[in-house]
Amino acid sequence: MDINKILTADILDLIFEGRNKEYGAYDLRKTYKKRLIISVTSMLAICLLVFLGSVLAKYVVPEKQTQILVEDVSLADVKQDEKKPEPPPPPPPPKVEPPKVEITKFTPPKIVKDEEVKPDEKPPEQDKLDDTKIGTINQEGEKSDVIAPPVEQSTGQVEAPKAQVEDYDKEFKTVQIEAKFPGGSGAWTKYLERNLNSNVPVDNGAPPANYTVIVSFLVDKNGNISEVQALNDPGYGTKEEAVRVIKKGPAWTPAVQNGRNVIYRQKQSITFQVSEG
Repeated sequence: MDINKILTADILDLIFEGRNKEYGAYDLRKTYKKRLIISVTSMLAICLLVFLGSVLAKYVVPEKQTQILVEDVSLADVKQDEKKPEPPPPPPPPKVEPPKVEITKFTPPKIVKDEEVKPDEKPPEQDKLDDTKIGTINQEGEKSDVIAPPVEQSTGQVEAPKAQVEDYDKEFKTVQIEAKFPGGSGAWTKYLERNLNSNVPVDNGAPPANYTVIVSFLVDKNGNISEVQALNDPGYGTKEEAVRVIKKGPAWTPAVQNGRNVIYRQKQSITFQVSEG
């Protein structure tokens, strides 16, 4: 290279002086800045397009908003399968009273003086005994050869009904004092709202609507929760989410019947509200 051109020559020309510039290394280094500018500009343009697209999508396609409603459910609110009433039993046949038979009271014979015999203790006449039956009382009726049944005389005493023994190990649906969550219903509602994932239906593609799950569970004598099961399934993962949160719930205050802790069936309604943003 001419000595006068060294001061104005590019450093690449000095490095590749006398070498094969057609090999490719020279061209790569020569166009490096141009390629760097193009790549950086392209990357910034793509990032800008993605950002603008996400901003516009919020205005064109609004996001779905979800909300959870927790409501108490009484046993009467849940419709069970209605049982057809059984037909009434047939009326009992009319009671037929047996015909009364004439009875003459038999008086055991005693040897006493005539003046000491009382009128009701006089023995019946022999001819009357031929036409009537002998018994323990005097009774008017038909003369018959059928032996009259003995007449029972009531003592006037009525036996009191036997007291039923309450089974306190069974499952109670109605009690004197219902099971309660520590802190009351307000604390139970806060527990559910804090632990339930309200985005479950949206994440599973649920359209805007209300999805209500009714969950049934037992509170035992110690207040522990068991047998958690959903009575319905609106879909989109709402049933599984409601059962999951109630299963891991803390212990309750048990229900009381006649002063004893009993097993109580509790029901809870949880509504997932999905609406357009």
